[in-house]
Amino acid sequence: QVQLVESGGGLVQAGESLRLACAASGSISSHSMGWWRQGLQKEVEQVATISAAGSTWYAGSVKGRFTITRDNDKRTLYLQMNRLKPEDTAMYFCSGWREYNDPVARGQYWGQGTQVTVPS
Repeated sequence: QVQLVESGGGLVQAGESLRLACAASGSISSHSMGWWRQGLQKEVEQVATISAAGSTWYAGSVKGRFTITRDNDKRTLYLQMNRLKPEDTAMYFCSGWREYNDPVARGQYWGQGTQVTVPS
């Protein structure tokens, strides 16, 4: 099973940018990947996803500000976050899964998270 480790989090001012990285221990080229976040309300929100073919999806709250990319050769997933807002403050988690219709067969796996803080 692939292991994931997030990095790049930190404290930034509103309006500034930050890039998160998710390094994988094995090949991710055939997997879909994504980012989730957990804020103060403790609910987990799906932020962005990218398929093995490169198609992307974004939550309405981040669309136009965040960009998800992947580098399969470096076995790394990225999340470029621009024009950050206080409401973006959360623990950010990356995840990967196999592209099967059966949710169980997808074998979703997770990193341990990296904190992003944007003070008001």
